[in-house]
Amino acid sequence: MEKKLNVGIIGFGMAGQVFHAPIINSIPQLELTKIVTTNVKAIETIKKLYPNTEIVSDVSLILEDDDIDLIVIATPNTSHFELATQGLMANKHIVVEKPFTITTNEADKLIKLAKERKLVLTVHHNRRWDSDYLTVKKVIEGNLLGNIVEYESHFDRFRNTLKKNAWREENNPGSGILYDLGSHLIDQALCLFGLPMEVTADIGIQREGGKTDDYFHIILHYDKLRAILKAGMLVREPLLHFILLGDKGSFVKYGMDVQETALKEGITPENTENWGAEPEILHGRLNTEMNGVHLMGVVESERGDYRKYYQNVYNAILGKEELVVKAEEARNTIRVIELAIESNKTKKRCVF
Repeated sequence: MEKKLNVGIIGFGMAGQVFHAPIINSIPQLELTKIVTTNVKAIETIKKLYPNTEIVSDVSLILEDDDIDLIVIATPNTSHFELATQGLMANKHIVVEKPFTITTNEADKLIKLAKERKLVLTVHHNRRWDSDYLTVKKVIEGNLLGNIVEYESHFDRFRNTLKKNAWREENNPGSGILYDLGSHLIDQALCLFGLPMEVTADIGIQREGGKTDDYFHIILHYDKLRAILKAGMLVREPLLHFILLGDKGSFVKYGMDVQETALKEGITPENTENWGAEPEILHGRLNTEMNGVHLMGVVESERGDYRKYYQNVYNAILGKEELVVKAEEARNTIRVIELAIESNKTKKRCVF
């Protein structure tokens, strides 16, 4: 019988409820042991969905629990550094919800501490297991488009009013759409193409009364490639999610990975057979040339599966395989965010 690891989650807002608890609960080798929250509605949800999980009101009750192996930090961004530091000092392996930290200086300190204490430290860049991203990755690695010259990725939403009492809507360090959705788009681009040479960005507030950024347009400059990353809150008509242009052809795709919507509706890997499978209407279209043959058609999407993130974390803790989402990679995502902010401020390209 495989060893089980006990997991404690700090914070039970949307990240904890939607992206962490149901996925952790679907991994047989992980035991959702404790959750820290004082929110009345969250407590009711935990009692209903996870009756065997202990609810505690103080972080110390997880930090000081010798039976807890892994701590998941699913709290507002400004608390990530402090809580991760406390967790590492308590000899716990750590998963930090993205974004990793507010600054690269904080990220570097955590990376150093984790190495000194020989602990697994990773960041929840779960969208490496999105169906659409996996499909794009396969198209690129299969050289179906030749040399890629332009890559464009969108994370668009429509919410023309501000969300009340939401820390992401306040003018605080780490708030706004760049740290939130930008973390996903940047991480995916860096995984596909590596570190850019330069960064250009336009970041702004589009909604009336907004206090923090709700729009960005970032260009990652490579030698012969431009990676364009965009997100906004005023996109009512769905735009293309991915656009890839190469010297042999193009690939375009609408629609987002279906896992987030499913999780929000209470659908989990445990109660569905087709977890992570996209409907045919969301499959991307390919128009290219291979070996002198012009090819046009639909590319069936790869199947997404967020469970693979936590399965890898488990295996890495036990020394069975290499950690996929390395803290150093998440640190580089924060560096791109810093350079994007600098570029927007100076109206210049910033060297990585």
